[in-house]
Amino acid sequence: MSTNDNQFPSNFIRQIIADDLSNNKNNGKVVTRFPPEPNGYLHIGHAKSICLNFGIAIENNGVCNLRFDDTNPEKESVEYMESIKRDVQWLGFTWNELCHASDYFEPLYNYAVQLIGQGQAYIDSLSAEQIRAYRGTLTEPGKESPDRNRSVAENLDLFKRMRAGEFADGQYVLRAKIDMASPNINMRDPAIYRIRRVHHQRTGNEWCIYPMYDYTHCISDAIEGITHSLCTLEFEDHRPLYDWVLDQLQTPCHPQQIEFARLQLEYTIVSKRKLNQLVTEKHVKGWDDPRMPTIAGLRRAGFTPKAIRDFCERIGLTKQNSWIEMGVLDYCIREDLNENALRVMAVLQPLRVVISNYPETQVEQLEISNHPQRHELGKRQVPFSKVILIEQDDFAQLPPPKYKRLVVGGEVRLRGSYVIRCNEAIKDTDGNVIGLHCSYDPETLGKNPEGRKVKGVIHWVCEQQSYPAEVRLYHSLFKVPQPDNEENFLDALNSDSLEVLTNCRVEASLADAKAENRYQFERTGYFCLDAEDSTDGKLVFNRTVTLREGWVKD
Repeated sequence: MSTNDNQFPSNFIRQIIADDLSNNKNNGKVVTRFPPEPNGYLHIGHAKSICLNFGIAIENNGVCNLRFDDTNPEKESVEYMESIKRDVQWLGFTWNELCHASDYFEPLYNYAVQLIGQGQAYIDSLSAEQIRAYRGTLTEPGKESPDRNRSVAENLDLFKRMRAGEFADGQYVLRAKIDMASPNINMRDPAIYRIRRVHHQRTGNEWCIYPMYDYTHCISDAIEGITHSLCTLEFEDHRPLYDWVLDQLQTPCHPQQIEFARLQLEYTIVSKRKLNQLVTEKHVKGWDDPRMPTIAGLRRAGFTPKAIRDFCERIGLTKQNSWIEMGVLDYCIREDLNENALRVMAVLQPLRVVISNYPETQVEQLEISNHPQRHELGKRQVPFSKVILIEQDDFAQLPPPKYKRLVVGGEVRLRGSYVIRCNEAIKDTDGNVIGLHCSYDPETLGKNPEGRKVKGVIHWVCEQQSYPAEVRLYHSLFKVPQPDNEENFLDALNSDSLEVLTNCRVEASLADAKAENRYQFERTGYFCLDAEDSTDGKLVFNRTVTLREGWVKD
């Protein structure tokens, strides 16, 4: 990906980095990182961070590392690591180095020994509940642990024995010795190591003590030479601890932490814990369910990397949390697909039409453009024969005012084909229309009929040479704009978030549909092939987005 400064609007992070570069801070280098914990699939909020961290590096001829914060092995897995790598690459980015916090377990341990030796960390035997009780409140200072003044020698001995596995899980923790009266609760002697006998996906059973995130993250940044540590606003109160650890250890590199507002998208949640709950309790069909706000879900729904990158740029960066309307994301994908999606025809609720004056055995191959504005995308052949299928709602017995589609005695143009006239509606015993008898004007292929104006244009497929398909229409997973604000977010689930149409027919060209292709089903919406669920007997398509806002009322 190539960039230049003029392509990007200014924001406060870009301005900070521009000032740093003008002052030759960090010797004119920019090194960023994207550091997810591999405890779930990435979501749209992570996409914002990915685009920011990699984008800032690219804009400034710097580099960006991908680092897995794998210090909590109980909730982490190789599956999640692989999904994260896949998502970053799919979005169009390449990391400079692939790193893991577990790469630094030995230096992290040695740095902890250094803090103990400097009298700035101690072994505490208080339980987790006692530590919380001793911490105090926002208005009351904390209380010092009875173990806070252990000797350096005793702390060093206990810490080595913790590593050797002599103690039970939770028996001891290593805490930084800072200030139990600090107005910032994060500075009230935070835990930096705990005992936990859990098999680690990379280091196996080598370690039974694991460092805490706040301690690990800043040192990992320093080891990698990160210049700008970009993170969301919930870490703003943790920045004093980030700086304190690096100051005490006097690391050769001291990255600058800069916070920005996290992405909050309406009608979604971005808590990995809650997303995992949706998956494990089977409210959705997996992390890549197209209703999920995960990158995998968006990809399966047909979203493009370009649209997601554009969305992340459009919403900008601020220091104030706010909610983004879903329509902004929809606009970005519509804009991309309107320009790039191939046009095809699909009938979602078929109505059979027999063209009485068309030759019984004849099949024409009509050439229809793949995109009305992009002639370089070429044309495709679409078969036309005596029996075609149209949408049920493209015929009306009692048409509403200004109705421009098919009625008995009326005419419409078939997209890319002929003008047809409806002569008769065939009904079942209950009076439901189950078919139409029409006639066609053979002189109207590619031109208007003589002496009359036909206003309506409808899409169609050839019954004989079309393919069966299942079409999935996705709606918002939640009924309310801010489901996280509900007492129980599951109560806000939309029971009608998925509508499955099983008797659809699609034109013959879609027999060769590929998962990476996106299509505009003319007059219906934008769709992509669901490669995972499609079979030789039936294609499955997922709706990405409607043609325009409000086209389909959810």
